[in-house]
Amino acid sequence: MKNLLYLGIICLLISCQPDTTSGIKLNGELKQWHKVTLTIPGPETSEWDKENPFLDYKLEVAFSNGPLLYKVPGFYAADGNAAESSAEEGNIWKVHFRPDKTGEWNYKISFKKGKNIVVLDEETAGEPLASDGMQGTFQVSESDKTGSDFRGKGRIVNGEKGYFRFQNTDEIWIKNGADSPENFLAFAGFDQTYRFSLKTEVREGEADPKKDLHKYEPHIQDWNEGDPVWQSEKGKGIIGALNYLHSVGINSAYMLTLNILGDGKDVWPYNEHNERYRFDCSKLDQWEMVFEHMDSLGMMIHFVLQETENEVLLDAGYTDVQRKLYLRELVARFGHHLGVTWNIGEENGPAGFSPIGQTDAQKKAMATYLKETNPYPSVVVLHTHANDEKQDEYLTPMLGFENLDGPSMQIGNPLRVHERIRKWVDESEKSGKRWLVNLDEIGQHWKGVLPDSFDFTHDTVRQSCLWGALMAGGAGVEWYFGYRYPHTDLTCEDFRSRDNWWKQSTIATQFIQQFPLEEMKSDSKLLNSGNACCLAKQGEVYLVYLPGESKNLQLMLTGSEEYSVRWFNPREGGAMQNGSVTRVGGSGWQDLGNPPREPEKDWVAVVQKS
Repeated sequence: MKNLLYLGIICLLISCQPDTTSGIKLNGELKQWHKVTLTIPGPETSEWDKENPFLDYKLEVAFSNGPLLYKVPGFYAADGNAAESSAEEGNIWKVHFRPDKTGEWNYKISFKKGKNIVVLDEETAGEPLASDGMQGTFQVSESDKTGSDFRGKGRIVNGEKGYFRFQNTDEIWIKNGADSPENFLAFAGFDQTYRFSLKTEVREGEADPKKDLHKYEPHIQDWNEGDPVWQSEKGKGIIGALNYLHSVGINSAYMLTLNILGDGKDVWPYNEHNERYRFDCSKLDQWEMVFEHMDSLGMMIHFVLQETENEVLLDAGYTDVQRKLYLRELVARFGHHLGVTWNIGEENGPAGFSPIGQTDAQKKAMATYLKETNPYPSVVVLHTHANDEKQDEYLTPMLGFENLDGPSMQIGNPLRVHERIRKWVDESEKSGKRWLVNLDEIGQHWKGVLPDSFDFTHDTVRQSCLWGALMAGGAGVEWYFGYRYPHTDLTCEDFRSRDNWWKQSTIATQFIQQFPLEEMKSDSKLLNSGNACCLAKQGEVYLVYLPGESKNLQLMLTGSEEYSVRWFNPREGGAMQNGSVTRVGGSGWQDLGNPPREPEKDWVAVVQKS
């Protein structure tokens, strides 16, 4: 009788223990390139717990399919529904994964606890938790997405020949993005988002820093039924803004993830402005909803990880505990997205107005940690200062460095864009590692791309910057708004303020994408005019950009082949047209004739082998 009593007590005790292993769930559409989320119960804790759930617990899941193996970091997710609940506590951890192949995938969980375990390299460190070692399988079918949706195309990677490419394909992708507002994520609908001020109270007549945030109200009309929202109505403005940009052909958005001490002082992933070791679960879940929508639109997320004013905020510029924790959390939460650029930092390196900055060794360490922590092929770039001297000083030591994919160019003088982009295309090619050279910011710093109401035609920016960059072999462009005119780099609420500019940028990037760019080289010596630019695969196709007033233009050809000559209007787009000369051939200087009309304006001549 006593033995039966003991057995009953033991059974009762066992039944009262939390069954953490059976609560593992796999959510999402089990299709190639779609997001799959593994939800794993763990210890009950909170963002502020003494044992830091972001630092003292390490979740990693190995996903495998035949020889393919991805070790994906996980993250603490509070109650698992923090975007809606704003929860700071709970027992849920998550892992986001993007299968890049159909068929059967296996997973195995590693979940351990230990002091600072997240930043320790030893795989054997820590105390195993209940779900450690658990395994499972799932089947992945083909994606059903089409059009620009990244889930129907795959991950954007460095094609290693100067251009972005979709992974495991020959399809080139040209960036056509918005560089402003840099504080895109300073959105009033996100939890714990405000403009930091040391003032403890707001006096009459003063701006309230907690209200001085983006709402993107003009774009609420662009939100569509079925698009994401959280907490009933939040998110319509920022989602609508992305919808509008997508509708005019914009496929990338530049955004700071940390601007503490910077210009905006209104974006950070932490759960408090002065915190460096703990993150805001609900805010980051809300960011994720926005980024997931960007995947569906086919828009790249251009993460700018710091500003020149705060590049030594974490670990005095080194990649130690604070910086590793920051980078790992962002990679764990957002590294799975299919279009991501990881930018080491805006205007990186010391300058007169920002004399304390990261060294070359610190930049390389940060880039290396990003590459090693991210399980997926990733693009890591470095934003430059605006002048030639600083660009040369900080980019030259990075040439050939295996963990940098290229420079994010800021060029102060619009008239020097073609020359500066071409320099780094050529220098990187000579180093043995061809860079993705992107034009991401133009000067002057107070001006950038003006609103249409101040400069409707945008002739200088179109001719010198847009076409100047693309004809130099640039991998893409993004457009900065300056700070003196309405809808600035920090205050833009309505992207329609530059509606005519987006159309012109889209005309150029979509047109040039149809040519064999990886095999083409910028070579203006093939022309008899110093004003025009030439991008050529010699013997096959020549793109010649005439900024206007280029008379008696001639192109140097070799061999006996015959070529057609057609003209493209970079201001209006449309089909290519015939000019005064429709065919050329033979060796030597060949007269290309005149465009169909308005020879005083800019045109593109397309000389293609018959």
